[in-house]
Amino acid sequence: MVERGPGHIWAMRGIYLAFAFVVIFVHLLPLQTTPRQFAGPDLLVALTFAWALRRPDYVPALLIAGVMLLADLLFGRPPGLWALLVLMGSEWLKRRDRRMRDTTFVAEWLTVATLLAMLTIGYRLALGILIVPGGALFLYVMQYVMTVLAYPAVVGLSHVLFRVRRTTPGEIDPMGRSL
Repeated sequence: MVERGPGHIWAMRGIYLAFAFVVIFVHLLPLQTTPRQFAGPDLLVALTFAWALRRPDYVPALLIAGVMLLADLLFGRPPGLWALLVLMGSEWLKRRDRRMRDTTFVAEWLTVATLLAMLTIGYRLALGILIVPGGALFLYVMQYVMTVLAYPAVVGLSHVLFRVRRTTPGEIDPMGRSL
């Protein structure tokens, strides 16, 4: 078992932040001058959920809230609404990480898909209650489906490129606490 110190944890947090900035930057590039007829996956949410389930110490709540709030502000969404929902969802997943470590990937994928569906429905309901124009429902459904389909690729790339894997039952953090 390899001991990983606080420096490794902070490096992984930096990688998460750098990847989030790259995703936001690419999303903001003016690659198309006409309105899009499709919605791509929300890679920030997929990455956040994958890392929250596999290594909760890599994505603390303050980092998730900051990244998602920045995305809300730059993408023109109501500030804080989607950030709050993603933060609540990721914290729920973090609490379930011990129970999920012995399950199959399909069970993890279904858990994330169900959670994302509830967050998307909650987001649309909150927009409706607040009388904020939310856009076409079809685009939200398409983004949900694309995010769920992209989740295995995000998990695979996180595992291969960044070595983000599930914790093992006997693993401890640098402070000696059980993970």
